[in-house]
Amino acid sequence: MGKLRVLILCTGNSCRSQMAEGLINHHLSDRWEAYSAGSVPSGRVHPLAIAAMAEIGIDISGHRSESVEIYRNLSPDLVITVCDNAARNCPLWLGAGEKVHIPFADPAEAEGSEAERMAFFRAVRDEIDQAVLSFLREWQPTAPASTALNYV
Repeated sequence: MGKLRVLILCTGNSCRSQMAEGLINHHLSDRWEAYSAGSVPSGRVHPLAIAAMAEIGIDISGHRSESVEIYRNLSPDLVITVCDNAARNCPLWLGAGEKVHIPFADPAEAEGSEAERMAFFRAVRDEIDQAVLSFLREWQPTAPASTALNYV
């Protein structure tokens, strides 16, 4: 059996979905191939997301903020939405794969000093690492479909 494909969706595809893609491809690449996209892509990967991932040895500096439209023919086994807006606007054409919602706060909206904002990015990164990776380690293609899960 080949690798399973997971598409991580967010609105801007600049923070949460990018960190999730990086974490999955780094830690679970033996079983999963992750992609990320946005319903309204920001056009950039947030510099603090890049920095937060670099702190744990994962380089996402080459990632691009992409539209979900480019994955029209992907047919993922699983789609994970990581923000409420993406969950509401998840395209119907994504195929028969299971769709799961695991929400996280948006670190791009963090306020305060750069150190305070960076701490928020780290916290969200660690929540994604725990929740999404735990879910994917247990997920089986024959699992009953779920539409809303809260692992955080």
